[in-house]
Amino acid sequence: MRLGFYMGYAQPGTNPLELLELAREAERLGYDSAWAAEAWGVDAVTPIAWLGALTDRIKLGTAIMQLPGRSPANAAMTAATLDLLSGGRFLMGLGTSGPQVVEGWHGQPWGKPVTKTREYVEIVRAALRRERLEHHGEHYDIPLRDGTGLGKPLRLMVRPVRSEIPIYLAAFAPRAVELAFEIADGWLPIFWSPEQARSVFPVDRARPGFDIAPCVPAVVTDDVASGREALKAYYSFYIGGMGARGKNFYNDLFARYGYEVEAREIQELFLAGQQGEAVSKVPDRFVDEVALVGPKERIADRLAAWRESGATTLLVSTRDAVTLRTVAEAAA
Repeated sequence: MRLGFYMGYAQPGTNPLELLELAREAERLGYDSAWAAEAWGVDAVTPIAWLGALTDRIKLGTAIMQLPGRSPANAAMTAATLDLLSGGRFLMGLGTSGPQVVEGWHGQPWGKPVTKTREYVEIVRAALRRERLEHHGEHYDIPLRDGTGLGKPLRLMVRPVRSEIPIYLAAFAPRAVELAFEIADGWLPIFWSPEQARSVFPVDRARPGFDIAPCVPAVVTDDVASGREALKAYYSFYIGGMGARGKNFYNDLFARYGYEVEAREIQELFLAGQQGEAVSKVPDRFVDEVALVGPKERIADRLAAWRESGATTLLVSTRDAVTLRTVAEAAA
């Protein structure tokens, strides 16, 4: 099981340069990859490009580039450019995001996310193969037929280092996960429970070489209880607030893990403005399942379960160089 560093995105009031310095430390520690995220602040592509100029070996991933933020042709241009500049180190993580972001930030219709993702990946792959781009689907029409009539199929001008850049999909709804196993090279799950992953997800469908790369928050501490508490606000935000009532995919996954009662309670409290109470409802048992918390010996013990779960890359989420180093030592 390889180790990657999940940088995420810079929080309000912070600078991405802090994350990039941690990514450089991850390279020195032997981590295989570093991944940048985006929501509606710092984007995923710019930090990865900056990091590529500062490093020599570590792979550069986006977790994720939001589909509604870029046309598939533009995403292919970005992938080809980053791969060329980095000498073939780019890993293209894609995801739809949720309807609140798709419609509220990007101003695009939510549509049918599985169909849209399938079309998007088809177009990106065709563009990277330098085929003349022509696609007429439910979501994308290239060249546009209902336009001036002047559009014509074009071919990517740059010659990519690789015509098959690895594509990862971020997914956890059942149909979206099935799609990742069908059309992608890797999968970026969240809230990965080693004990429950095989019963909740079709892990055994992974073909040889397919990369299952869950993100796992990590806190190195001798005080396990305080380490858990440090992560509960993160989980309550996603379970309670990252989506509307009845349309929160993180809440749905939490419930599928067997926490149906807590899922309802956390969401109701969070949406009612009682965020502190929502945090208190996140079970200790859940944090122990999906995160790495404690001293090095406890983390080393837990890593055995992650290896057996089907995960092939572990994306360590932390803002702490000591944690990066300790997890690397525990995994050695």
